[in-house]
Amino acid sequence: MSTTTLKLPAELKARIAPLAAAAGKTPHAWMVEALQAQVGLADLRSAFIEEAHRSAAEVDAGGAVFAMEDVAAYLKGRLAGRRTNRPAALTAADAGSRKRARKSAA
Repeated sequence: MSTTTLKLPAELKARIAPLAAAAGKTPHAWMVEALQAQVGLADLRSAFIEEAHRSAAEVDAGGAVFAMEDVAAYLKGRLAGRRTNRPAALTAADAGSRKRARKSAA
């Protein structure tokens, strides 16, 4: 394991000590765990952004688009235990007219 030195503001160091004690850990172990958690969150955020870019490219290439209201109704029905038909993909004309309608309503 490599060693890294962190210079912590006194206020932060004072806040970490009781948190670590409450968790039954040393301040060092608590900080290592906190850093690991932040690395995990950064990885999740990065994966989410990458997936969003892939999805946007798929839509731009003509991939299927669904109306938010139709998807919400489908999910609510499924959660309520009802047999519900999957929403139908919108045509390019439908998607464009819905987008224009939302902009004019805003």
